[in-house]
Amino acid sequence: MSAEQLPSHYDPKAAAERWALAWSKAEIYKANPEAPGEPYSVVMPPPNVTGRLHMGHALNNTIQDVLVRYKRMDGYNTCWVPGTDHAGIATQWVVKRQLEAEGIDYRELGREKFVERIWEWKEQTGGAIVEQLKALGVSADWTRERFTLDADLQEAVKEHFVRLYEEGLIYRGQRLINWDPVDQTALSDLEVEHKKDKKGRTVQEKGELFHFAYKLSEGDGEIVVATTRAETMLGDTAVAVHPDDERYKHLIGKTVKHPFQDRHIPIVGDSILVDPEFGSGAVKITPAHDFNDFEVGKRHDLEMINVFHKDATINERGGELFAGLDRFEARVKVKEELDKLGLHRGEDEHMLPIGRSQRSGAIVEPMLSTQWFMKMKPLAGPALAAVEHDVTRFVPKMWENTYFSWLRDIRDWCISRQLWWGHRIPAYYCEACDEVHVARTAPAECTACGHTSLRQEEDVLDTWFSSALWPFSVHGWPDKTADLAKYYPTSVLVTGFDIIFFWVARMMFAGQHFMGEVPFKDVYIHALIRDENRQKMSKTKGNVVDPLHMVDKYGVDAFRFTLMAMAATGRDIVWEEKRVADSGRFITKIWQSLRFGFLNIEGYVPNGPMEPGVYEGWIEARAAAAADRVRAALDAYKFNEAASEVYQFIWGEYCDWYLELAKTTLYSDTATEAQKNATKHALFTTMNTIARMIHPFMPYLSEEIWSLLPSGNEGFVALAPFPKASDSAVDPAVLDEVAQVQEAINAVRNVRGEMGLSPKLRMDLLVADVETLQLLRKHQGAMEFLAGVHIKDAVGAPAACAVVVIGHAEALLPLEGHVDVAAEKDRMDKELKKVAKDVKSLRGKLGNERFMAKAPEDVVAEFQEKLAKAERRLELLEKNTSRLAGAL
Repeated sequence: MSAEQLPSHYDPKAAAERWALAWSKAEIYKANPEAPGEPYSVVMPPPNVTGRLHMGHALNNTIQDVLVRYKRMDGYNTCWVPGTDHAGIATQWVVKRQLEAEGIDYRELGREKFVERIWEWKEQTGGAIVEQLKALGVSADWTRERFTLDADLQEAVKEHFVRLYEEGLIYRGQRLINWDPVDQTALSDLEVEHKKDKKGRTVQEKGELFHFAYKLSEGDGEIVVATTRAETMLGDTAVAVHPDDERYKHLIGKTVKHPFQDRHIPIVGDSILVDPEFGSGAVKITPAHDFNDFEVGKRHDLEMINVFHKDATINERGGELFAGLDRFEARVKVKEELDKLGLHRGEDEHMLPIGRSQRSGAIVEPMLSTQWFMKMKPLAGPALAAVEHDVTRFVPKMWENTYFSWLRDIRDWCISRQLWWGHRIPAYYCEACDEVHVARTAPAECTACGHTSLRQEEDVLDTWFSSALWPFSVHGWPDKTADLAKYYPTSVLVTGFDIIFFWVARMMFAGQHFMGEVPFKDVYIHALIRDENRQKMSKTKGNVVDPLHMVDKYGVDAFRFTLMAMAATGRDIVWEEKRVADSGRFITKIWQSLRFGFLNIEGYVPNGPMEPGVYEGWIEARAAAAADRVRAALDAYKFNEAASEVYQFIWGEYCDWYLELAKTTLYSDTATEAQKNATKHALFTTMNTIARMIHPFMPYLSEEIWSLLPSGNEGFVALAPFPKASDSAVDPAVLDEVAQVQEAINAVRNVRGEMGLSPKLRMDLLVADVETLQLLRKHQGAMEFLAGVHIKDAVGAPAACAVVVIGHAEALLPLEGHVDVAAEKDRMDKELKKVAKDVKSLRGKLGNERFMAKAPEDVVAEFQEKLAKAERRLELLEKNTSRLAGAL
């Protein structure tokens, strides 16, 4: 191909379409457990089937793709399983709203018809996020795409439930749970959210502490209590005091009269709950509507009265006066009625955390309910030990503490949900005797009474119950498959910090319990992407960035590279669209460097005679070193460092230096054809290395370059080996020699820039040091082409010269006829004073004992570096002003 045939600009859209189709046809992503190679296994965190691609998905999946592509190139047997989650509550609401728009109440359809309607929606429009992920260049094995309600995964979940039930780890019981009165379903503790500040701390909200009195059943006395939820007093079944509180010791065992109901409630002594110093020292107890009170109720065998319907309106147990009222209406009404009865004892402003449903946003109501629970403490021990002993490690390590804090104080998990969409609980109730049967298939008859009429549990399982099996259920568990033997445990899980409790820990429980091994070796917790004001992105704030808009505007390669360049370990990403534009310019730079090779391809013979020079040895060594650094960064999950190494090598060394140094050979009248052929060969072999090095980050650009290179590349770059440092021999003498030439060129450029000398102006550079003179004369072409100077001996140097420091030596740049010497002397004097002032200030800072004692090491190091630079600058200015003074 000639330079004229090569497009002047890279077309990211056309390249993406072309190579995505080619890779798909060749099935290069398809995993084969029988193929050779060490396994590198990843399961995609399944996005909700209702979801659309957002920046979090884009970051998460790009990180996974970079890792998988890198390992695939390294010869690993890669298996990346994609999929989506049925998202019980979210999906049910989507279809419910669609039906409401059609004037249909989903409850009138009945369960079977409603679930059929959801499946229709799922097949038609659900899972659109899969196509959006493909648009990001995600190289998952799409032939293995899974859905958490696939038939075989439903069987796996059923097996999971039955085994845990048989082992006594799942039970059905009446306990206090978090209740969402809008979605009308139970919630786990993790599905209850509290307002957070910018640092992620729970924010307390303004409320009221309402004080009222209970009259003693006998006599004229009273006992004052306080509550933030006055409506719950309708379900009070005790008043608790501290057993050592002298004010109330004599009342323990007596009763008080409920003001609205014909019942008396006991006064109990409880040293665990009651703090005598708080409030009146007496606490109302509502076991059916408060978690702490529930424990008091169990300790004292109290009656537990639920006063709410499922929609949080007051039921008949709350009394005729309040029945049917919404809980917040009842709160007002209760206070009014207590006031009428003369029992109101004041109110205080009170700050408290308020829990809301993660899905509906409704304020959660603690409610006594019969649900299915899973015992967590027996499973928590092995999960803790695995991370404590580095069997599974968190990256960054700090997230271990989040994991530990939850597991060490874990409570039983409410796993049942009052929904129709999801994994229906495999429990069956006898219509005759209500005996519960948990079974893999519906029993033909009741084992207790022989009755043949059994009904299945209406509730479904919490979505996370099925997701806990994801690393092994997708590979065929509970069957012993070849996939399971090859690809479990997985190599790494890439996920966000917000689901460490929801998902990571639960996969650890399930994997260790059923497979006997941890489900993943590494857990990489990626950052949160925030807007330019460091605010969390949300639709409410209107600051959401659409990843596909970025792809359409700048191309998928530029967008992916930007994500990786910003993905610093342990730090949130502050999104700047400008960075994507910068990545686009970087891609243009890479493309233009390819065009440069094609512009100079004439006469190139890939296997012809070659006489490589020092520059060819240098770029080969630098490319190998860059590949080694990129490898090290990827292996350590330091994606921003890997991207930075790619950028620095391609732009900073290959484009800015080698392409310019290559011109001194390509455009030389004295270079031999073998020397020129070696230079052309280096241009393309380095571009070959670049194509392989950038592939995990910029897959389409890399494949486009690979297909165009005149080096006989076969197959896809996606399957070519990722470059290694060991691929090339490194001659330290070559690196040192070129480094000295670079230093000389930069030194001359800096002096010329400071003095305003045009880059086009050809000047002499006078060198006295014999060794430096010999080196620069050897590289006369580079010095003339890149620094605009001709190397001469310094004998008889004129007075008006600028000093150029090159390593241990000094060279002189004659200025006479090029600058106004007197004006330049004045300018340098001013600069000298300024730099001298800076040096004095920095020395003072570093000489301050208090500063040195308190400042962090990195801050001290930064000031020391600034001082060293300022001192070098001062020394050079002093020499130059001295020489100019002598010329006046």
